Parts: sequence; C-alpha cells; structure tokens
Amino acid sequence: MAYKKTEEFDDETTSSLMQNYESVLKLIGEDPTREGLLKTPKRIAKWMQFATKGYEMDASEILNSAKFHDTISEMVIVKNIELYSLCEHHMLPFFGKAHIAYIPNGWVTGLSKIARTVDVFARRLQIQERLTHQILNAIKDSLNPLGVAVVIEAEHLCMMMRGIQKQNCVTTTSAFTGEFEKQSTRNEFINLIQSDLIKRR
Repeated sequence: MAYKKTEEFDDETTSSLMQNYESVLKLIGEDPTREGLLKTPKRIAKWMQFATKGYEMDASEILNSAKFHDTISEMVIVKNIELYSLCEHHMLPFFGKAHIAYIPNGWVTGLSKIARTVDVFARRLQIQERLTHQILNAIKDSLNPLGVAVVIEAEHLCMMMRGIQKQNCVTTTSAFTGEFEKQSTRNEFINLIQSDLIKRR
C-alpha cells in the first residue's frame, strides 16, 4: 500500500469553531455564504486545531520514546529547527529558527525528538520568551544532561503587520543551564550555531 498522510480533527470542536468563524465573518461585514467564503470557516477551524495541537502533545513522552544509555559527553547540537507559532496577544504568527544543544550525562535521545519538542511548545498560543524556557526545561527534566542551551530567532507579524509596523526586526531569546552557564562552553555553542559547516546547495 502506498504511504498516505491523513489528518484527524475532532468533529465537535470543528463544528463549534466553524460557527464562531462564521460569526466573525459577519461581524467584519462579510457574507459567509458567498462562494469564496463558503469553506473558509471549516478551513480556519482545521487550521486552528493544527496550529494549537501542541496542547495535546507531551514533550517528556516524546523525548523518552527514543532515550538511550550512552557514554557520550560531548555537546550535541541541533540547529536551524524551523518553528511556527501564534502570538498569544494578537494570535498572529511568529516564525523563525531554534538552535538547541545539550551535553549528555548518561542518556541521549533521537535527534528528531529534539525538533519535535520544539513543535510541542510552538504549536500553542505563545510568547517567545516562555517558549525558549519550556524547551530547555523539557530537555533538562527528561534527559538530566550536564547542560542545555536554547537560542530562538524569530520574526513576529504582530510587529510587522500592525502596531509599530517594522519589517526587519528579529527577536532573539536564549536560555542556558548547567555547563552552558560557563562562558567558554556558551561561546563554543554560539560559534557552532553561527558557522556553516555544511555547504548547502
């Protein structure tokens, strides 16, 4: 059988969201019965469930699902992890990249689990500052490493489309624990995430 990707949405939640989005369309002066908008409430209802699916996910469960004993004690870095989230103040997207490192202390986890951990917390209503610390704490609590480092760089549509309307602002947040509180270790991490060791096509 060929591989098929399917999405499942809760019917009751979808129906309730659809009704609310139909009301929104009417309140802004639109006609939800016109051809171009007929399926819009359903599309947005599904999108909102997808964009906030992190509430149904458990970072600890994900990290522990591929957790292995190992004597490795060198820094492990997964950088340029794409992230997409919704600002909790205006429900507008912010998007960017996360760079994550940890120093194992008897345990390692699958590299994809690090990226999935980002999605667990990004797929919620968020602020970037909290997101950064939630990722760090999840890795620290599940793997008990010698240290964890998280840096996130993101652009926020709430700054670009409304309010101050600045198009070139990038917000950077960081969180460090354990060995990464040492300047030398932190500098090594920063230098490695800034380097381009693999020449991309």
